[in-house]
Amino acid sequence: MSGTNPLATGIAGVRMESPLVLASGILGVTAATLGMAADAGAAAVTVKTCGMVPRKGHPGPAILPLQHGMLNAVGLSNPGVDAVAEEIREFRRIRRCPVFASIFGRTVPEFGEVAAHIARCDPDLIEVNVSCPNVESEFGLPFGADLESVAAITRIVKTAAGSIPVSVKLTIHCPSIARMAKVAEANGADAVTAINTVGPGMLIDVGCGRPVLSNLEGGLSGPAILPLAVRAVYRIREAVSIPIIGTGGVASAEDALQLIMAGATAVAVGTAIHREGVGVFGRIRQGLLDHLAEQGRDSIDAIRGCAHAR
Repeated sequence: MSGTNPLATGIAGVRMESPLVLASGILGVTAATLGMAADAGAAAVTVKTCGMVPRKGHPGPAILPLQHGMLNAVGLSNPGVDAVAEEIREFRRIRRCPVFASIFGRTVPEFGEVAAHIARCDPDLIEVNVSCPNVESEFGLPFGADLESVAAITRIVKTAAGSIPVSVKLTIHCPSIARMAKVAEANGADAVTAINTVGPGMLIDVGCGRPVLSNLEGGLSGPAILPLAVRAVYRIREAVSIPIIGTGGVASAEDALQLIMAGATAVAVGTAIHREGVGVFGRIRQGLLDHLAEQGRDSIDAIRGCAHAR
């Protein structure tokens, strides 16, 4: 679907001017900050993950920048689904850029409740976060580590979402992320997102001899996890035919290209924005265009999944 724009793509019927998406958790709190990312070159924006009711999350310090990434233990802090829905409505009034809603639930039925509420503001896609390493199910594991939970959550959200496409955000902390993707696809998912932060991990302040984060541990994001994301997308592409939103460690056009060549339809950018600002979207976009020109390609579609060629 490139047309005259070599970067144009689409996910489950959602047309995008490039593969670049604002990842959930960065700048996704208000319509204004979402607009900053859209103006800078994000072809779609994802709101911060929301639940049924407001959640404070973990106290500070909750974010720790590192040389090769970031540890965070924000704990899915959010103002609740109704407040987030209003920000999405406001964003849609002022921007034409596609907007994705990210949701979570404390129980399987609650995922459906949140999806039903967020669907009323008509987001372009609902991303289902079953994979946060800092928020566990009542069984002590992320929902994304359990096949039956992924299946049940996918079904209940699809029912609640109606015609709105659904992407299930998966974790590598499971026996097989490819198998999880197959389960999501079999139960109605229109796409999958891979991966979430990994871990949790911990760093200790050697001056006081205590963990730096108030929650003691947090999820690792940024360049350090890019190889894990590339491998996950590659394995998922072998297993399913639905689109993949690749995310994890993208900070350059080369990073984005690796995920696309592994099979990703779109690429989400998060921690890099925290480190260098929204200008990263324009830089990556230009890098993608330069690569296509250098290779004599007229569309990003021409290189998607090429790493699978034997």
